[in-house]
Amino acid sequence: MRYIFILIALLAGSCQSAEEHGHAHDADGGHINEGSEIPAVDYTLWTDKTELFVEFPALVVNKTSRFAAHFTVLDKHQPVREGSVTVSLVKDGKGIRHTVEAPSSPGIFAPSLQPKKAGVYQLIFDITTPSYHDRVVIEDIQVFANAEEAISAVGGNEEDGGAISFLKEQAWKIDFQTVPVVSGEIYDVIKTSGVWKAAPGAIRSLSANASGVVRFAMDNLTEGAEIKQGQSLMRISSKGMTSNNLQTEIEQARANFEQAKAEYERKKQLYQSKIVPKAELEQVESRYKVAKSNYETLTSGYSVGGKQIIAPFDGYVKSISVSNGGFVSQGTQLLTIGSHRSRLLETQVSASYAHALQSIQNIYYQKASDSWSSIKASGGTVLSVGKEVERTKPMLPIYAQVTEKITMPEGSYTEVEIAYGEPKQTMMIPENALLEDYGSYSVILQLSGESFERRPVKIGRRNGEYVAVEDGLKAGEVVVTKGAYQIKMASMSGTTPAHGHEH
Repeated sequence: MRYIFILIALLAGSCQSAEEHGHAHDADGGHINEGSEIPAVDYTLWTDKTELFVEFPALVVNKTSRFAAHFTVLDKHQPVREGSVTVSLVKDGKGIRHTVEAPSSPGIFAPSLQPKKAGVYQLIFDITTPSYHDRVVIEDIQVFANAEEAISAVGGNEEDGGAISFLKEQAWKIDFQTVPVVSGEIYDVIKTSGVWKAAPGAIRSLSANASGVVRFAMDNLTEGAEIKQGQSLMRISSKGMTSNNLQTEIEQARANFEQAKAEYERKKQLYQSKIVPKAELEQVESRYKVAKSNYETLTSGYSVGGKQIIAPFDGYVKSISVSNGGFVSQGTQLLTIGSHRSRLLETQVSASYAHALQSIQNIYYQKASDSWSSIKASGGTVLSVGKEVERTKPMLPIYAQVTEKITMPEGSYTEVEIAYGEPKQTMMIPENALLEDYGSYSVILQLSGESFERRPVKIGRRNGEYVAVEDGLKAGEVVVTKGAYQIKMASMSGTTPAHGHEH
């Protein structure tokens, strides 16, 4: 759940009743009357899906305030490019609202409201895009009776001169991402490495089910090629051969089957008429079943092109043992296939950790070159932990079953962290949020939509992609995990970029 700096609450259904429509323009139909003397306010809020950074003149009775509402999709931190936004000002189930059907520029919506009565309201933003709907609620929004009250209450607010300005338009153009600081459990870990191996049942060899010439059914049938369950990989044809001709064998088997079937049906009628004994019927029935089984076996997977070699599961081609157009005898190994969905992770640790290995809580590993996961998160399990060492093998082996897709090739090495013991409850952030300078660490903290701060932190244990923060951050604060370097450089430039949008 995303933490927010300002309370986000769901609006009860009754709030939609008895609404008045707000005015996007003055009564004379001209431009909105924003009044340059009225001070502006801004808010930044987060939900699970969306970041809203909104700026607008303080709300004053009979004055139209235009909103600059910046909506960011948190996944990959991109501006909302399509959709509508409705802003509502609600008190006691009644209020005004205004809808804009599209952004004025990518990510920025500009609805307007003209409140009629002073008081404390809820300010509600409903955004609807082609892919999702979200609602953001700002509590305790003051509507002032006149401009003088607004200036007196808001006009003295000054921006933090030490903050780093980084506009939404800048963030939207780069690889940028933020996450909240969360409270969680972090374990002591043993840092080591592991190797990816094929899990039991994840590798299967396919053999020739007939004698004949091999024809590849795929143009790209090479080692490493992706395959799908039920896909035809090869065909084995004996067409034109004088011996081991499958088509001839099928014809002979069909004739035997049809003859045995006819004899069985005739004997069954004679047995029912009590003309032949049961023993004679059983002998005929046995020959019929054998002939049927032989015929079905020969025709299984057979088409005009020959016998089909079918992929039994999704996966990839591990190795190919024959060449296209080569002759094979029945039973010859053709190819070996593997599955991405199940891998065996083998790692080894020093015998000095034997006691710690009795309380393994989790195993973290890199499932790709830049992505961490864990046994618990992927639904895997620790299969075995070595109990003894030998002179020639002084390390304790650990085997874990991993059930998610691993893109790293079999036989490759990966970084591994083995979590053990009792957890420590602490603040946590992704490790890639850290900036390091000569052994000291800091993070870029998001103060508001376009305001940031570089803050020193003291770190502790690390579990996979997460690191414990022992001092410097609180739960709910938001840190930058991608794009921190660009903000750092902006802070060193000594200049504040000009705003690229209307306020």
